[in-house]
Amino acid sequence: NNKIKINTLAPGILKTIKIYIITKHNIQPGDKMSGRHGNKGVISKINLIEDMPYDKNGVPIDIVLNPLGVPSRMNIGQILEVHLGMAAKEIGKKIDKMIKMKEKIYKLRKFIQKIYNSGEINIQKIDLNKFSDKEILVLAQNLKNGIPVSSPVFDGANEKEIKDFLNLGGVPESGQITLFDGQTGEKFERPITVGYMYILKLNHLVVDKIHARSTGSYSLVTQQPLRGKAKFGGQRVGEMEVWALEAYGAAYILQEMLTVKSDDINGRTKIYKEIIDNKYCAEPNVPESFNVLVREIKSLGIDFE
Repeated sequence: NNKIKINTLAPGILKTIKIYIITKHNIQPGDKMSGRHGNKGVISKINLIEDMPYDKNGVPIDIVLNPLGVPSRMNIGQILEVHLGMAAKEIGKKIDKMIKMKEKIYKLRKFIQKIYNSGEINIQKIDLNKFSDKEILVLAQNLKNGIPVSSPVFDGANEKEIKDFLNLGGVPESGQITLFDGQTGEKFERPITVGYMYILKLNHLVVDKIHARSTGSYSLVTQQPLRGKAKFGGQRVGEMEVWALEAYGAAYILQEMLTVKSDDINGRTKIYKEIIDNKYCAEPNVPESFNVLVREIKSLGIDFE
């Protein structure tokens, strides 16, 4: 079964050497992060830990997500994950408290057994009576930082099971708690969904994406700036951007963007001269895209003046 891997090299090349360099990038606003449910987003602000919202015990929140990203996308997995994470952590805290208060072993055994018995379908039947007192203590030590939970994709914990779990951890069934503003210390009006969730940093960093252009290369056909950072291109102003500027009433910005900053050949050379002469009286001409349209219609055999 040993397959021989053959690397074919170009003629005249004896050896290729690949070097991988690991670089560390501290996270910053503009970097992209994601959960495990397609709930991706960009960091808008990094606060000091003392300015972050905190709970009644003074524990600050690590990441605050915008709730507007939930209803329309309907990726409810993130909500269930947060609740399950919160329940698992709080149950772990309860076990830790029992260890610190030196509770009787039988109470510890009973509580942990209750955890393993929760859920409608008991796939793993675990009988803690077979464990010695010492083993129960070791198990409790392993669970005190939060109990490990596995919830398969299409056959995972249902809503009722998660609610039972939250009750075991002493958390409200809604999974929401009262938070306080880290800057003013005032209580927020409504309870907020808080919990534990896996968050991953994606390889889309703002340092690699940031790009600006003044003048540069233009497309031969349309005479519009090229696209993309690699070609030192411009930013596309699409239909929706045009609608936004129209709605705002920003007529001159719109005129500039669609003519002298894009494919009005005479206009852009003229405005460059005006800026150099420290003057500004741009008069837009016919954009090249109109001529492209005219030529395309002529190619269909329709002539018009």
